[in-house]
Amino acid sequence: MKNFFWILLFFFSNAVWAQDTLFDGMHIEMDEVVVKAAKNGWDVQGFIRRMKTDTTFYKAFVSLHVVPYESDNEIQIFDENKQQLASLHNNTKQTINKDCRTVTILNEKVSGNYYNRDKTPRYYTGELFQNLFFRVGTECSISDNIAKGNKGKGTLERHKEHLKQLVFNPGSKISGVPFVGDKASIFDDDVAKMYDFKLSFVTYEGEECYNFQAIPKEEYKNDVVFNRLDTWFRMTDYSILARDYSLSYHTLLYDFEVQMKVRLEQHGKRLLPSSIDYVGNWHVMSKKRERSHLNIVFDY
Repeated sequence: MKNFFWILLFFFSNAVWAQDTLFDGMHIEMDEVVVKAAKNGWDVQGFIRRMKTDTTFYKAFVSLHVVPYESDNEIQIFDENKQQLASLHNNTKQTINKDCRTVTILNEKVSGNYYNRDKTPRYYTGELFQNLFFRVGTECSISDNIAKGNKGKGTLERHKEHLKQLVFNPGSKISGVPFVGDKASIFDDDVAKMYDFKLSFVTYEGEECYNFQAIPKEEYKNDVVFNRLDTWFRMTDYSILARDYSLSYHTLLYDFEVQMKVRLEQHGKRLLPSSIDYVGNWHVMSKKRERSHLNIVFDY
């Protein structure tokens, strides 16, 4: 009977460890495959630390500055009743010549009042994404511009930096955004306690991956910024192949709801974005609400 008690204790203690394990201050539920790998020597804590400091996702977007590609870009703008106000669909081409890149429009179709008279996008979403991904013209000293970034260059540039952080490094602190900055850093102890984390083994697009999920606990769902963060890490080198995330926040000054799906793929030695799908619903005091849907597909 005594031996049976210890067998039961061992079984249940292992079951709890398998379902809710503490790593670097984060309680993580793991599936059977991950648990078995950990028991056989896989460094789970090392993976968690690498995941929290990942740079592969950011580097994939930086690499867009130095490789030739074509992109299919579509933006739709809707009013508060979800009726389409304007749209843009174009194809752009980027060429590289030494330390200069040039973006040209191959074709374009516009509806509604998408552009101002000076041919600049009338809508905030269009302006931000055009500046980030298909700004027409030639830009030189690419490496210097990448290093300098856009910090301190005006309101639009600051907002571009905030958007870049959301796109390139979700889960990190976003400085300069009232009420949101600290809540976005989901790996910090005071924010991590609001989430349930899950780690599982999956096959994604034919590659073996670890899937990491962050889902807010029910009692905190109105206090967090990320409604969900879902990331697929390639098992061989922990590079990110895909990321889905949903964000929302509401204050008296502004509110937003954003869903993004980003896909990456290997091209030679470079990991590069293959597609971005973005759905946004923004409202800032004194301005009309803006709903938008953007989709970009890259071809190398």
